[in-house]
Amino acid sequence: MVLLQLDPFLNELTSMFERSNEKGSVWVTLKRSSLKSKVQRNKMATAGEAIEYRCLIRATDGKKTISTSVGAKDHQRFQASYATILKAHMTALKKRERKDKKKAAEGDKKEGAAKKPKRV
Repeated sequence: MVLLQLDPFLNELTSMFERSNEKGSVWVTLKRSSLKSKVQRNKMATAGEAIEYRCLIRATDGKKTISTSVGAKDHQRFQASYATILKAHMTALKKRERKDKKKAAEGDKKEGAAKKPKRV
């Protein structure tokens, strides 16, 4: 697994999406991490030092795995770039069929009336 800087990670993620455009998938996982061992975290906690948590992001297409670590300062910029990449490469998704609110309300009323038995 390769730990990349933010911009190379985004470029490689874009190329992964392009390679898997016709066939395949890309998995992206996000995880909170301090990038320190448990022993180091415990020492910092007992000393009263603040632990800086980062976001560890991994992406794989089944053949190649890349990762990066994003701090709190860079999170907004990374999130905006990541959202742009996702929107650009989710072209195969189908639009969701939406029902009108009036038709849905009428359908619910009809179903409710059909389910309840009439009292005599």
